Amino acid sequence: MSDVPHLRFPEFSGEWEEHTLSEYLEFKNGLNPDAKRIGSGLPFISVMDILSEGVINYDNIRGKVNATEKEIECFGVKDGDLLFQRSSETLEDVGRANVYMDNRTAIYGGFVIRGRKIGNYDPLFFKYLLATPLARKRTCRMGAGAQHFNIGQEGLSKISLYFPSIEEQRKIAEFLSLIDERIATQNKIIEDLKKLKSAISLNVLHSDKWEQFKIKDIAQIGRGRVISSIEIGQQKSPTYPVYSSQTSNDGIMGYLDDYMFEGEYISWTTDGANAGTVFYRNGKFNCTNVCGLLKLRKEFDTHFVSLVLAEATKKYVSINLANPKLMNNTMGNIQIRLPKLEEQKRISIVFRVLQRLWTVHNSLLTEYTKQEQYLLSQMFI
Repeated sequence: MSDVPHLRFPEFSGEWEEHTLSEYLEFKNGLNPDAKRIGSGLPFISVMDILSEGVINYDNIRGKVNATEKEIECFGVKDGDLLFQRSSETLEDVGRANVYMDNRTAIYGGFVIRGRKIGNYDPLFFKYLLATPLARKRTCRMGAGAQHFNIGQEGLSKISLYFPSIEEQRKIAEFLSLIDERIATQNKIIEDLKKLKSAISLNVLHSDKWEQFKIKDIAQIGRGRVISSIEIGQQKSPTYPVYSSQTSNDGIMGYLDDYMFEGEYISWTTDGANAGTVFYRNGKFNCTNVCGLLKLRKEFDTHFVSLVLAEATKKYVSINLANPKLMNNTMGNIQIRLPKLEEQKRISIVFRVLQRLWTVHNSLLTEYTKQEQYLLSQMFI
């Protein structure tokens, strides 16, 4: 393995040095208070804080705990301390780390291991170093367990990584923090767009003055067919999406050479944990048998109706069953209020613009995240 990274600032040269984490950190498990003490007191760092975006500081810690002076002395965190996730259901997440950057005292919990600063390092650089591919590989190697994967103080102590001079550490940390700031800004923009959409929805998608309709009176109701992963894998020129019951990736489970439907439709998930989730579809596509379809009459705007329907379906899902369902007959009897077509189209335009903005900013977030992952793989050993 090379002792220098692939990508480096030109003012730095020389090899990076390999050191164990125990040369920089002294490890200790966290506090396990009884439930009565949780909810007030000092900020109480948990795994959720370690996994959150950005560094941990006094003000962004979610929990609180009442602690004695002795516990504060034993389980307090100081500026520059590293905090590690002890246990995880997946090997990929065991030993995830974050850094505490604040001069005010906080407490850390029992599912967390503190790395107390005993060596000379840049805290922010250390956070990025622990997220690099090599660091994650060596950390996961120390994970053990059956149902849960765990890492302890001894395992963390033995992990060895490569460190440059403190000056180069600071330079790398400053550079990567700029990307982190941009990612945080992008997340804020996306969150604000979601809030804006929700606020507009409350004001423009409901009116007692609008006429009431049953879905079966304004749309043809159908569903897709059984499409297996084997069939998807046998396609020669997979072009047209297959929509299924899943909600991630816009509901796409794969692609086929041909298509079953063309034009504007509303689809919804009929079975499973996502039953009742509504999507607007437009184009050439396929649907599985757990995907219901509505083809609206011409005097209704399909996109607008999908917005109204998306807010109505959840209360019609049969949740008493082991497998939640929203079947065709139930969908047909759902009643919604709709304005005249002209108003439907005007309101629809507003939401289309919001959706385009969300898509653009979400794509930017994806690219910034990819950029950071690339730099983590190239600027470190």
